[in-house]
Amino acid sequence: MQRMRDVLKSSLGRSLSELGDEDRLAAAWQVVCGAALAAHGSVSHLDAEHVVHVTVDSEEWFSVFMDRRSSIVSELARVAKVRLDGIHFAKARMAR
Repeated sequence: MQRMRDVLKSSLGRSLSELGDEDRLAAAWQVVCGAALAAHGSVSHLDAEHVVHVTVDSEEWFSVFMDRRSSIVSELARVAKVRLDGIHFAKARMAR
């Protein structure tokens, strides 16, 4: 399974070249994180300082994302071919 993800990461980066930076990051998100983790967060935007902002759906998953932040940001930059100087996770606000 890991080998397949490596192949997807490589080919995805090449196929996203015509999209804007934010669209490339959003498309790379699922492949970089894997389906289980990606389902609990989504790329919100890329700011002017090259920091990608990600919304996370719960406190439990926030901790998981924080533990993996350095590997996620480096893989997102590599796969999406976007300059990233950081990643910021924010918890989604729940409706009351």
